This record gives sequence, structure tokens and C-alpha cells, in this order.
Amino acid sequence: MSNARVLIVDDSLTMRALFSGVLERARGIEVVGMAADADEARELMIKLKPTVVTLDVEMPGMNGLEFLEEIMRDRPTPVIMLSTLTQKGAETSFKALELGAVDCFPKPKSATPDEFNALAPKLAALVIAASNGGVKQVKPVSHPVTRSFDWNGKIVAMSTSTGGVDALLGLLPAFPQNCPPTVIVLPIEPGFIDPLVKRLKASCQAQIVLAEDGQPLQQGKIYLATDLATHPVIDRWPDPSLRLLRSDPVGGFRPSASLLFATVAKTAGANGVGCILTGIGNDGAAGLKALRGVGGYTIAQDAASCVVDQAPAAARAADAVDVSLPLNEIAAAILNSCQRVRDAA
Repeated sequence: MSNARVLIVDDSLTMRALFSGVLERARGIEVVGMAADADEARELMIKLKPTVVTLDVEMPGMNGLEFLEEIMRDRPTPVIMLSTLTQKGAETSFKALELGAVDCFPKPKSATPDEFNALAPKLAALVIAASNGGVKQVKPVSHPVTRSFDWNGKIVAMSTSTGGVDALLGLLPAFPQNCPPTVIVLPIEPGFIDPLVKRLKASCQAQIVLAEDGQPLQQGKIYLATDLATHPVIDRWPDPSLRLLRSDPVGGFRPSASLLFATVAKTAGANGVGCILTGIGNDGAAGLKALRGVGGYTIAQDAASCVVDQAPAAARAADAVDVSLPLNEIAAAILNSCQRVRDAA
């Protein structure tokens, strides 16, 4: 596999130097150039042909969002937005995702080598995944009116990371008001949580709630587990409840999708439905395999519709998946599995 070839675009010389230093030290990454503005970056993209661009939002002249739109129109290339605005201006980040950015990565609050070194592994993994995944396909999503849904008692667990915000905004509006109880693992920067919940509440029929320890799992509710300090697990069956465990990362991940899927397998068994959406790493594969092993129905988003296919691909490689589907078919598959089958007259 060839190295990710990165062009860093940032008007700050200090930021360019720090990001370059972090990425150059990572295996599998080559920083091929740096630019201070869109004009310089445009020329370097033609000359150097990077496989990934990191792009600041605030720049003199053409800003990052305007240049992102131009890149996606004229020279499609995976772009990661890097800016302090990704922490305090989440609406800007959502706009970047809508325009085709692979992800939005927050700059550290202070431009020190220690802070940059702390974020290095996550940023490097994102750059490599973006390079391997290619350009994000931005497609409008339409949601037909949901047919009458008669719940059969199954519960749903899902996981996603990179690309997950867009995936959930495309998937969850198709869930009916009386959808099956659904728990979603979504590691996300705290500044994104409130704007994401606001958008989901505006577009979804089901009730969107943030996961809390001890909540009963109820029909018509979708629980977002975003806390980076806890693991969501399912406790008891029947009448399941959601617990948030404060413990070490599992396989390097917290919250752990694999732990969630494994507890669904243990408590609900064949009454569990598991789904892995776009994301980095292999979290979820082992737990999804356990769920499939006890008769639960398991789904992975297909490679063609993923922003990053690493997590779904790991699940497929582990033989943990009953079916791989494009994003626009996953809601129907989940609901069909959770739909009561009426006896023939």
C-alpha cells in the first residue's frame, strides 16, 4: 500500500510546521507540500497530486469552506478540515461535511509540541484512512414515508466514527416514531454533540436522547452514546436498560462498540440487531461476531457508501456480518428485522 501524500493548507506558519512534524513522523504518511492560502494550494495540488489535503477554515482571501467547495467540484480529493472552529463553531464543521470533507479535526487549544504529539496517533490514522478511502461521495438523501411499523421486541445497537455524523443524518430520519429501542456508539468531540442532537431532532420522527446510566430502553427512542469516558452496555433481559461503565478502553477504544454488541449478544441473543457504519479501526468486529453467533441479525455498511470502510471491512473479514448494504438500504433492513410478522389470514 502506498503512502498517503499530504498537502497541508494553513495560513499560520507555526501550524504548518507543527502539523507537518506530527505527520512526517507517522508511518505511511508523506507530507508532499505546504501552502498558506488557496491560491498557493491550488498550484501545488496540480503539481504534487496529493492523496489527502488538510485544510484550515480561516484563511486570507478564499476561506477554507469556499476552497473545499472548489476542490470537490474541480479536483476531487479527500479533505480533512483542521481548525479551532471545529470545536467552537460546529455549524461550520457540519457545512464542511455537507460539502464533502472526510472529517473535521480540532486543532489543539495551544500550539505546543506536546499538545500536537498527543493528537498525533488519531490524526495520522485519519489521514491514512482518508487517503485509502478516496473521495467522499456527497449525495442527497430522500426518505420515503415509513409504512406502518409493528415492533416485535428486538433491540438495535449501532456503531460509527469517521463519517458517522453524515451517516446518521442520512439514516435515522427513516426510523418511525415507534422505532425499536436503538443504542448508537458515536465517539465525537464534545463541541459537536449539541448541534448534532439539534439536527437529528429536527429531522427524525423518533426521540433522540443522549445516553445516561440506568436508562430503560424504550420503544421510539434512539440513544446516542458519545461520552469518551464510558462504555455503553445493555443490562438485563427482558426490560433491558442502558448502563455506562467507567473502565479502561477495550482494544484501544472507549466507548467500545464491541463491548456494546457483546452485551447485546449476552442479554438479548437472537432479539438483537447490530450494525456497523462507516468508521476508522476495527472496533465492533469482535462484538458483532458474538451477536451473530447467538442468532442476532448483523449488518455492515458497504464499502462504496462508506466515507471510511475500515470498521465495516474488519467486521466482514471477521465473518461477523449477515449482510452488507449501502447506507440508503440499512434502515429498511433494520426495520424489517424488527417488524412483527403477522400470521396469514
